[in-house]
Amino acid sequence: MVSDPTMNRIADLLFEMGMLKRTPRTGYRFLGTGEESVAEHLFSTAFIGYVLAQLSQSDGKVDAFKVVRMCLFHDLPEARTGDQNYVYKKYVHVDEERAAADLTTGLPFAEEVKNLIAEFNAHKTPEALLAHDADQLALLLQLKENKDLGNRYADEWLRNNAKRLQTEVAKKLAEAIMQTDLAAWWFKEEDADWWITGK
Repeated sequence: MVSDPTMNRIADLLFEMGMLKRTPRTGYRFLGTGEESVAEHLFSTAFIGYVLAQLSQSDGKVDAFKVVRMCLFHDLPEARTGDQNYVYKKYVHVDEERAAADLTTGLPFAEEVKNLIAEFNAHKTPEALLAHDADQLALLLQLKENKDLGNRYADEWLRNNAKRLQTEVAKKLAEAIMQTDLAAWWFKEEDADWWITGK
């Protein structure tokens, strides 16, 4: 079988993407509870980005697919750099632009991926603002879970996290998240018989 260099390069990228399943988000070390891989974070961010984009469609000016793509790719360089939380970022400079360039070299869609990451980091377009807020809301959900499970430090983190939100739709969603117990979707009082009968 003749090797296809383009497909081989894409296979490399897929293995590299797999590293994100084993790359921990490092901020939880300081919170004291919780854990999440970068891959898990990207999934949550992409899902939230889709929701925010759909809620922002009233004027038809938001490219929902672009928001989701941006959310999926925004932390891809962390396969090479690791996750840098806010404390680490005070002391360590990470060349994310170089990591993005290196990880996309030889890919037929290299420019798109680099441009999506750069646009996300610039925080200027409507799609980038929504993707940024999706990134923050993914953390906010994790922090709320930690709070509901008893971490007393999560409150301070939640207050600071909410201040990072830039769009009105994300701020409204954050308020709803803060008012909702993490188990409310499945553990409701009116369903109490289910816990006895299993039906």
